[in-house]
Amino acid sequence: MLDFPPWKIAFVLLISFIGMLAALPNLLSDEQVAALPGFLPSSKLTLGLDLQGGSHMLLEVDSDAVVAEQMVNLEAQIRDALRAQRILASIEPQGRSIHVRVRDETQRADALSVIRDQAVPVGDGQGFGGVLSRNIEVETEDNGLITATLTEAAIRSRISGAVEQSLEIVRRRVDEMGTREPTIQRQGADRILVQVPGLQDSQQLRSLLETTAKLTFHMVNAQGDPNRPPPGFMSLPSQDTGEILVLERRARLTGENLVDASVGFDESSRPVVNFRFDSTGGRRFADITRENVNRRFAIVLDDVIISAPNIQEPILGGAGRIFGNFTVEGANNLAILLRAGALPAPLTIMEERTVGPDLGKDSIEAGEIAGLLGLSFVVLFIFVTYGWFGLAANVALMVNIALILGALSTLGATLTLPGIAGIVLTIGMAVDANVLVFERIKEEAIAGRGPMRAVEAGYQQALSTILDANITTFIAAFLLFQFGSGPVRGFAVTLGIGIITSVFTALLLTRLFLVIWLRRRRPQRLPI
Repeated sequence: MLDFPPWKIAFVLLISFIGMLAALPNLLSDEQVAALPGFLPSSKLTLGLDLQGGSHMLLEVDSDAVVAEQMVNLEAQIRDALRAQRILASIEPQGRSIHVRVRDETQRADALSVIRDQAVPVGDGQGFGGVLSRNIEVETEDNGLITATLTEAAIRSRISGAVEQSLEIVRRRVDEMGTREPTIQRQGADRILVQVPGLQDSQQLRSLLETTAKLTFHMVNAQGDPNRPPPGFMSLPSQDTGEILVLERRARLTGENLVDASVGFDESSRPVVNFRFDSTGGRRFADITRENVNRRFAIVLDDVIISAPNIQEPILGGAGRIFGNFTVEGANNLAILLRAGALPAPLTIMEERTVGPDLGKDSIEAGEIAGLLGLSFVVLFIFVTYGWFGLAANVALMVNIALILGALSTLGATLTLPGIAGIVLTIGMAVDANVLVFERIKEEAIAGRGPMRAVEAGYQQALSTILDANITTFIAAFLLFQFGSGPVRGFAVTLGIGIITSVFTALLLTRLFLVIWLRRRRPQRLPI
């Protein structure tokens, strides 16, 4: 146990040096960090919402809107399938069912077969990936009515997919704001937690997250009656003029094909939003404008017509402009929303709060006081109890703290109040291993062993106890990280890293200090 070849000494010192170097930026100002050479670490600890203030929101995906859109798509799918087979029928949605009545009784069997062909397998919507059933159940009644009903599996699968899609879109929207280390994660079946440290303007965050940003393109029916739109059409208001227009219900093109959106200015220096489609969207856009010259083409955002220009000639470049009564900030926010993509369903803010920077500062000061008090008492106790051995343990403890901070900075972890609690707990655990070793060494020295033999026997006998205690604690930290969320995971991260660094400093660094001291001083008895 006391054999320290040169390579092992170099390894221990190198790890300690790298850890302290990685922790160094946390002691410097941003200007000093920016001036560091490029080969040196420059990552600093990111403070969580409870330490630097910011915005906290809990969002809920509108499940009813998800199901309603699913019903619209199913109705259109059945209508198109029957029309393709030249089957005339009246189609009426009711709740989660589509009622179909065939006008020609001789085509009823064909219609039933066509509708059943629209059923597709779906998963359970709970992350297990198994195929449990199809998306619709088709039944027929004696009076000739055919009913297609969405299954529960289909609804669960669609809602789960909508939440996952919303999670990714919310993440992209928040990232577009340029914020640092936001926390965005799923909570429960249909909720999303958003925490943005350092952002005090919660209104901007609210406007970005509440807007669905569903961009669609529809042809205008100039002859339709806005008060009684024909089947397959709908009436929507115009944002600029308040005019009610009749549009095709099915979109000819959607924002899913957008690859870029940016703020620009028209000839009168008014803000506009420039957009560009991908190759597929560009071809479709060109076909639509080529086939509908001299017709109005409505650009719809969240069921409001932003613009409905007249197509004067085919647009072949795959790019266009959205005109409206925009401010520069409004046009920029719309561009952010379009770049991030449309939410599959509206989000409702269930909980909202803003943590001020003063409260975060108080939390940091309280954490610093707790950490310094704990560290001071531990250092004093170890030195008084174990003398020069305690001094070696205290130096290793300081290196241990630097290793924790360096690891957290390198990993880009976010430090929260529970994280500080994990570091404080780690300080005590780091000393615990040294106490076990030193007490074993005492027992061996009292039993009459020489200094070298006593130290070697102390480490050998304490090794299994130290490993058992730290491995079980590390398993607990892993489970907390795996199944916990938010602050619990922050605590688990600091605890897990602290366990690793504590074992390293107790079994290697402190032992290295003792070995160097024993080899140089050759004491006749141990000062412990």
